[in-house]
Amino acid sequence: MSHYVGIDLGTTSITVLALDTKSREVLGHETIANDTEITSADDRLRGRSEWDMDQMMSQVFKVLRRISDRNSNSWPLEGIGVTGQQHGMVLLDERFRPQGPFIGWQDRRCLDKDDNGKTYLDHMYSMGGHEFLHSEYLPARGYMGATLFWLSQTGQLPGRLQASFAPDYLVGRLCGEQPATDPTNASGSGLFDVVNGVWNETLIEKIGLQKNVLPLIQAPCTLAGHLTAKSAHESGLPVGTPITVACGDNQASFAGSVAEYEDSVLVNIGTGGQVSVYSTDPIRMDGLLVRPYLKSGYLLVGAGLTGGRAYGIWEQFIRLVGAQVFGIKDDDHLYIRLNELAEAASGSGTLHCDPVFMGSLIDPMRRGAWSGIDDTNLTPGNMTRSLLEGMAEQFKMTYDTMLSNGVVKRTRLIGAGNGVRKNPLLSHILSDAFRLPVQIVRHTEEAAFGAALCASVASGEFEDVEAAGKACNQYDQLT
Repeated sequence: MSHYVGIDLGTTSITVLALDTKSREVLGHETIANDTEITSADDRLRGRSEWDMDQMMSQVFKVLRRISDRNSNSWPLEGIGVTGQQHGMVLLDERFRPQGPFIGWQDRRCLDKDDNGKTYLDHMYSMGGHEFLHSEYLPARGYMGATLFWLSQTGQLPGRLQASFAPDYLVGRLCGEQPATDPTNASGSGLFDVVNGVWNETLIEKIGLQKNVLPLIQAPCTLAGHLTAKSAHESGLPVGTPITVACGDNQASFAGSVAEYEDSVLVNIGTGGQVSVYSTDPIRMDGLLVRPYLKSGYLLVGAGLTGGRAYGIWEQFIRLVGAQVFGIKDDDHLYIRLNELAEAASGSGTLHCDPVFMGSLIDPMRRGAWSGIDDTNLTPGNMTRSLLEGMAEQFKMTYDTMLSNGVVKRTRLIGAGNGVRKNPLLSHILSDAFRLPVQIVRHTEEAAFGAALCASVASGEFEDVEAAGKACNQYDQLT
């Protein structure tokens, strides 16, 4: 037996999964809410996002204990992999203890105005200039690079402290070592030279930061250390278990979803959405991200696309109509009913939905719209179907942009995330849009699954994550 644990330290929840790579079976998974945000009401209004790192670690150990109690009779445990939110950061002292809160990726403090009336983000862009091109994408609000710049400019960045991503801090906590990072996480700072795989020292110097504030870079899927006696006691896992360096959640989800790298396009739909393809070359495209992968090569990613959040906004509108117009206070089956109406819709005709209700990664001020409404298509079913079609259209347009910039056409469409898994109608609409059959990832926690695969590579069971994915990923065909 080859058993591994994968941890996904997410923004809203923390998930732990146990995987048997020999049988390809998930032995179990446990999820707990990440309810450790400590942002005050006033600070929320100021666009702050602050979290208690010690409380967050307590939540991790709580869910690790659950998975240990559930599977301890089936160990030995060969390794632990970690992934999670990529952009936020916490400052650590010389003993690797948090100094201040974890500042999340939703934080907007770098959009505050400086003494010259410019946002700190714009000020950083002007100071960095063309050097930002080497990072492949600009740091946005909440990215480590932008937050560090704000801290530096406002005199709140003592020289002795070092920044850490949340998943990297967790790895350091588990094995009692100084937190390092890997390229998949480092690229999320906006200060990383994606092509050369190193910190962009020229850029870092130009914006007034010191390189020593940033974590050391370690190769993906390699050993970071071993579970300490203290962490073993807190988690219930065996002392000395190998711990793998943490990786970015987008890359972990790809590893935990895709078996055939050169022939697959992954559409992952949860609250938001992403389109990802693997490439041996860093192909630059406007509006798309180039991210280092967990082996040689890159992920080309269309991120920030609409997903379950857009459908949720529409569902909330229908719910309000029921409550405010008809006095219906609750309906637990509203999504099911909306899908039934959309599936039975006679046809939306000229009706078209642009479901970008909360802005896009490229244009945060963009807003959604319905157009082509007439007296034949203004029905709940047609409106719902056009929204789902608009979501699929966004994913297909992103993929078409990749093809027009040199990406080889794929013949496999892999669907992941609850937006695909729990909505057969959307899956069929995606299949029609891409003109490809959809293969739906069988397991439900792709990022934690991918983290476990990284641990299997670090242990030496597999040569790389592609080999691990070919051996372990399984699919259900859309019916």
